[in-house]
Amino acid sequence: MTPEMLWSLKRVSPEGISKDGKHVYYSSKQIDWKTEKSKVDHYIADISGTTRKPFITDGKTIFQRTKNVWYAIENTNLYRSTDEGIHWEAIYNGLTDAENVWISPNEKYIAFSKEVLVKPMMGADIYPDLPKTTAQVYTDLMYRHWDTWEDGKFSHIFIVPTNGGQVKDIMLNEPFDVPLKPFGGTEDLVWSPDSKGLVYACKKKFGKEYATSTNTDLYYYELASGKTTNWTVGMPGYDSQPSFSPDGKRLAWLSMMRDGFEADKVDICIMNLDGKNIYKKINLTENWDEAAGGFTWGRNGSNIFFTAAWRGTEQLFEVNVPKENNEKPTVQKLTSGKFDINGVVGWAAKELIVTRCDMNHATELYAVNTGNGSMHAITHENDDAYNSIKLSKVKMRNVTTSDGQDMGVWVIYPPDFDSNKKYPTLLYCQGGPQSALSQFYSFRWNFQVMAAQGYIIVAPNRRGMPGWGVKWNADISKDWGGQPMRDYLTAIDNLSQEPYVDKNRLGCIGASYGGYSVYMLAGMHNGRFKSFIAHDGLFDLKSWYGTTEELWFANWDVGGPYWMKPQPESYVKYDPSNFVDKWTAPIMIVQGGTDYRVPIEQGLEAYQAAQVRGIKSKLLYFPNENHWVLHAQNGIAWQREFFKWLKETL
Repeated sequence: MTPEMLWSLKRVSPEGISKDGKHVYYSSKQIDWKTEKSKVDHYIADISGTTRKPFITDGKTIFQRTKNVWYAIENTNLYRSTDEGIHWEAIYNGLTDAENVWISPNEKYIAFSKEVLVKPMMGADIYPDLPKTTAQVYTDLMYRHWDTWEDGKFSHIFIVPTNGGQVKDIMLNEPFDVPLKPFGGTEDLVWSPDSKGLVYACKKKFGKEYATSTNTDLYYYELASGKTTNWTVGMPGYDSQPSFSPDGKRLAWLSMMRDGFEADKVDICIMNLDGKNIYKKINLTENWDEAAGGFTWGRNGSNIFFTAAWRGTEQLFEVNVPKENNEKPTVQKLTSGKFDINGVVGWAAKELIVTRCDMNHATELYAVNTGNGSMHAITHENDDAYNSIKLSKVKMRNVTTSDGQDMGVWVIYPPDFDSNKKYPTLLYCQGGPQSALSQFYSFRWNFQVMAAQGYIIVAPNRRGMPGWGVKWNADISKDWGGQPMRDYLTAIDNLSQEPYVDKNRLGCIGASYGGYSVYMLAGMHNGRFKSFIAHDGLFDLKSWYGTTEELWFANWDVGGPYWMKPQPESYVKYDPSNFVDKWTAPIMIVQGGTDYRVPIEQGLEAYQAAQVRGIKSKLLYFPNENHWVLHAQNGIAWQREFFKWLKETL
């Protein structure tokens, strides 16, 4: 595997399931890294995975598929089809700049999101006679988010009758966004099955309140009265992804308990919408010691299927929905294996369609027998590419940490691994910090590419990783530079005992919190590592607190602002900038110019410190990248510089 081949792989996305449940629709996107242009092909494949054929959309974008009707948009025109895209009927014209379009079940209403100016913040909006001014004026926080400056426009939900009529902004004058920023989509909005209203997820806070809170709620908007009701009052954490049961009598959603803790345990909650216990809420996963992911209802509403991190992978689970008050929900794990089930698509005739990947294979579609957990591939978009190369060997290794805990460590070996040889070895530090180190397949931090260049990769599931119990995941907060660093060093020391690991050629790499870990370890590794690479890492916690946007994260995980009395100990014990005097090994620093989560000063400060100290160092700067690297040629440049640095220093 090479960086160029990696970027040329096809990227599979599910689009829907046929009415008879025998076929799945999907797209296959391939990027030409030489031109950075992409080609998207659409296919229909039988569930058995034996055949596929092109599916022609005629320029239309299909955005909603129900059992009997499909909906598509082309320019500003809306269409419907009752024969799965063979014939289309125009039903509405005038959806200008509409996003996240949803048609009500009775087809009488269209809901969509659209940005509207609510609070003028751009100079030209404040002073119409100065159309060329570039001034931006702010009097509160969240003046920028992820990679975008606030412009005073907010994404609102609009509703319009399909037969024409007035377009209504149901969030008129509210400085709030639906979908949730920065990554929300159509999962944040759903029509009720009776078409009498819709439910949407929103954080109805502004400025400093928004910047310091994770309290999103689910709101029900009733068409007849125009009234909006908060259905999750008293639930102070994240509430998102509302989904009605097949019979419409219950609503399920994902929920976190605590305000301000973005990595809190994710539970699946349901609410009764019918009968004497109307609006009663039940936490289905309250007594389960893991965090839930994406979900879908079972066919008859008696159970819910969901994904979750599990012991260094992501698997499929099932939880029953109680019918009686004395019935208890029970979680069951349905699948097992060295792979990630990273998405649930929906139901086919007899099987559940999911997306699946592993460290050697990009995402493809699979069909799962939920009775016994067996599965088979439906799509094979990259089989030819993988069949032309040798794959890496991937093993889970159990290591005892410094405090006597069991820790799972992924070890990725070169394709032609020979235990009689010695290999340079890289300690990979995961970001998050509370994101799963599973069998993910990344188009940047790709272990397959690293191993193909002759490196062994050691990837520990250190403190803070989901999939190893709620406590393990939560223990990293306010202890960033403590036990997690000892977990890292324990993992690399354990592997270094193997005769095939060249202890004189150990490197340490990572991004985000992983980049922070690199900076931290650079000042405490006691000569273990010969080279470091940090990407968008936190270097100086005081300056980071003053420039990052989502302050709820800094408040919870670091302990609060640096001027608090007493000052949170993270600013003294766990701030990498305090230990630059102990840096000894070469370090390459990568920084994105539009990264507002870990802003540019973090990378520049670290690079300047290394340079002034006379340490061999390199700055790799991408002016047009955020916390990630999304452009193809930037991605390949990243890979080339990555391996060039390791070749020079390791």
